[in-house]
Amino acid sequence: MAETKREIERKYESDDSGLPDLTGVAGVATVLDKGVTELDATYYDTADERLAAASITLRRRTGGPDAGWHLKVPVAPGVRDEIRAPLGDSIPRTLAALVRSRVRGAELLPTVRLRSDRDLRDLLDADGRLLAEVSLDAVRADRLTGKGGHAQWTEIEVELADGGDPAFLDRVEKRLRKAGVRPSGSSSKLARALAETTPKKKRRHRPAPDPLTAGDHVLAYLRAQRDAIVALDPAVRLDTYDSVHRMRVATRRMRSAFRSYRRVLDRAVTDPVGEELKWLAGELGIDRDQEVLTERLTAAVAELPRHLTVGPVRTRLRTWAHARSGGSRRHLIAVLDGARHLALLDALDALIADPPFLPAAAGRPEKVIAKAVRKDFTALSRLIEHALELPPGHDRDLALHEARKKAKRTRYAAEAATPALGDAAAGLVRSAKSLQSLLGDHQDSVMTREALRAIAAQAHDAGESSFTYGLLYGREERRAERSENALPATWASIVRETEL
Repeated sequence: MAETKREIERKYESDDSGLPDLTGVAGVATVLDKGVTELDATYYDTADERLAAASITLRRRTGGPDAGWHLKVPVAPGVRDEIRAPLGDSIPRTLAALVRSRVRGAELLPTVRLRSDRDLRDLLDADGRLLAEVSLDAVRADRLTGKGGHAQWTEIEVELADGGDPAFLDRVEKRLRKAGVRPSGSSSKLARALAETTPKKKRRHRPAPDPLTAGDHVLAYLRAQRDAIVALDPAVRLDTYDSVHRMRVATRRMRSAFRSYRRVLDRAVTDPVGEELKWLAGELGIDRDQEVLTERLTAAVAELPRHLTVGPVRTRLRTWAHARSGGSRRHLIAVLDGARHLALLDALDALIADPPFLPAAAGRPEKVIAKAVRKDFTALSRLIEHALELPPGHDRDLALHEARKKAKRTRYAAEAATPALGDAAAGLVRSAKSLQSLLGDHQDSVMTREALRAIAAQAHDAGESSFTYGLLYGREERRAERSENALPATWASIVRETEL
């Protein structure tokens, strides 16, 4: 069974003079000497060090109170999530699964062994509560692959206590700097070990890079989405908040770029990949859309005064939501572990490594990319104008939904264009996002009303009052009406401000 711990720490270069006196740090009442512990860790990676390239570490460590298998995944600078599993001879399946999106079919091998003599201190406040752990680590590193290699150094590590205030680390750092200690140039012991045990290569003169082309900008956007899909895989497996949604967005951004920049990218290559991205987004969204709709309905019921909630409304809503739940976490994990998903990741890597550029990819970005964005914006304009010409009702609802999807595509095209086109594209991103939000509220109302009709019918068949559902339906109609009334002015403002 694996457990996750948020690790907030800082590392510092050190000589052999030991730990500076930290009793003067504000808030520290006691520095408790915990003695010296011998730690022995073996790090695992693929032969081409894919985990290290992503600043991910997987190790088996003995010694100390947390001996076992540890997987560390970066969250932010100085912040990592450490997933722990019990000590054993082989890599735990739970941890292997969390790196599968990067490792795929490659073998995980021992790459580096680190042995450390850890001199540990606890920094305690006046009530004896732990503020941080400070250690002086004498490290010996051995490369286990290639021609081997050895290195040794001493460093200071300061790890914030669980639930502690990160500002406390600033106070400790101030004291360390006064003692002549400086932040480490490496993000982790493994990163330093790899750097110091790798044979130095002679520097070669590199010619100045050519100006960026339209293809370069599109490829950079695609690479960012590929990286997001791969990086979010472990978060989805761990059920991290909003991770499923963010992975779906990455698939949509990439598919949108395929369509918007079809003069840059060969559709014979991108269309099949786009279909697989559509499949993945569908699998990720099996329960997501239903969850959002259920949350909206639950919130709407909670806002009603008690005397307007007639009958077993909350029970009926739970029954309806449960009946429409189409997936499970077990199914989603099976999708991520499946051959189809891993083949998609390989296809994305191949596309990034050898992009299917058409002749326009070599063109100037301010011309090629701007033309693609203008084309999407023109199509969006036609859809908005068509929707506004229709009377309120089903046909207008459908037209506004199509406009919403086009607004999203225009926004993503402008995102990809921003590095090349600057403020003009960034302004369109903001405008398209606000339009997407307005049209999204309208579509949410349409879907909520459809759900309320279905729930009211079920309640009626069961002999329950449908009063509350009718009341909520009316409120949703008003919300949709407000969105439609706001659309002309919003759209006119966007047209005025768009400079592309």
